[in-house]
Amino acid sequence: MQHYFKQYLFFFIIVFATFNCNAQFKDTSKWKALFALGFNYPTTDGFVDGAYGKPVNFPTVKLGVQHMFKSTYGVKLDYGFNRFKNDDNSPEFKLNYSRINAQFVFDPSGYIGFLPQRIRTVLHAGPGISFAKPLGNLGDNKQTFLNFLGGLEVHYAVSEKVSVYTDIAYIYGLTSLDNYDPVLSGLGAFNGSVFNLTFGVAVSLSGCQFCD
Repeated sequence: MQHYFKQYLFFFIIVFATFNCNAQFKDTSKWKALFALGFNYPTTDGFVDGAYGKPVNFPTVKLGVQHMFKSTYGVKLDYGFNRFKNDDNSPEFKLNYSRINAQFVFDPSGYIGFLPQRIRTVLHAGPGISFAKPLGNLGDNKQTFLNFLGGLEVHYAVSEKVSVYTDIAYIYGLTSLDNYDPVLSGLGAFNGSVFNLTFGVAVSLSGCQFCD
């Protein structure tokens, strides 16, 4: 009798461990915190004629929280901050560009058979609002406008709860710049589109990341 009891006990321990691991994976899929740092490029058509930003600007900072409804899809709310500076052949200006976006998240990794287990790809897209604020005495040319963001993330899990990732994103400005007369009175104003390239860390708020 004692022999059978030990067998049953061992069986239930294995079953419990399996379900517990699956539960952890599901919890991990539900909540993540994301932080990224990188570079940006503002499109020239977002500035007044004769003014344009550097093709590569630093920094871009992104903070986000992600919630997955299923292992393949969910939502994300994130904040992004960018600093632009004039190019060498442009009148001098600096501006802070920030945005808030609510995004749909889709993870197609399970449909891509050749990816290693620790690598995930994530598509994300959604609407948001942008705030462009020139610095110095150009503050009157600040802009607030709607945007739409789309991007691709590639994650590599380095531990049960932490992954490093890179994100390529495009933030499309949905409005047109005001008409300034004279044109340079609108120096520093911006409502165009922005490319982002960032590198970051995603932290699972519970569970393990690849134990399924």
